[in-house]
Amino acid sequence: MPLRLRPPRHRVERRAIAWWTARSLLIAVPLAAAPAAATALPLDAARPWLWLAAGLLAAAGALVTAAMPQWRYRVHRWEVTDDAVYTASGWLWQEWRIAPMSRIQTVDTDRGPLQRLFGLSSLTVTTASAAGPLSIDGLSHERAAELAARLTAATTGAAPAGDAT
Repeated sequence: MPLRLRPPRHRVERRAIAWWTARSLLIAVPLAAAPAAATALPLDAARPWLWLAAGLLAAAGALVTAAMPQWRYRVHRWEVTDDAVYTASGWLWQEWRIAPMSRIQTVDTDRGPLQRLFGLSSLTVTTASAAGPLSIDGLSHERAAELAARLTAATTGAAPAGDAT
């Protein structure tokens, strides 16, 4: 039976919203604070422009921080079947991907400091595709470890029939 591209069934963890929000704030706050802090320098002619830049950066950061995590949560999906790994991801540019089990080369989990704080992990499935690896961000640590073990077990041993590698 041929594989078909379809929307994956599972959402990422709801905690991913807080993780994406925290990541956004870690970028937005320093960006807006830098020109605001520069107003303390003896640059009288530039001071109004620095306040304007700080305000614009703060507004843009607030907008992105408010909208992006919710939107990403609505879009990000994943599913692992006996035949393939399906992912849907993106924010502005959305992408649906499918990786047949026979094409999987490596499976990795990743947990940065902020992800550990929220109890989350990312799972990366590397294939022979020129499009690059599939990544499922926002999984619970336990789910990511379980999926990594499942995918590793499914792809080790004899290559399945129709293996294209």
